[in-house]
Amino acid sequence: MATSFQKAVWAAISQIPRGQVTTYGLIARHLGTKAVRAVGTAVGKNPYAPEVPCHRVVPASGKIGNYSGEGGVGRKIVLLKEEGVEVKEGKVVRFEEVLFTF
Repeated sequence: MATSFQKAVWAAISQIPRGQVTTYGLIARHLGTKAVRAVGTAVGKNPYAPEVPCHRVVPASGKIGNYSGEGGVGRKIVLLKEEGVEVKEGKVVRFEEVLFTF
């Protein structure tokens, strides 16, 4: 059973446009919390991937990070590339340009 916090995180993830990414920290700030790790846990427990596009959430460094969906990080990179987000050497290219802020 999903918690209200998890549902709020998944609702926030649903706002990230195709071709953009956001960070765990930006989601936390959007939700009015400092619990960035809890956001990461909720993202990792998203049962609706890729319809709720948790593959669009990356660390603040711009690196790809993890992906608990089927296919792991390789699948995350494929999904991002299909949406026009370039990934090179495990990092989002032009990170600041494709960064979605709420």
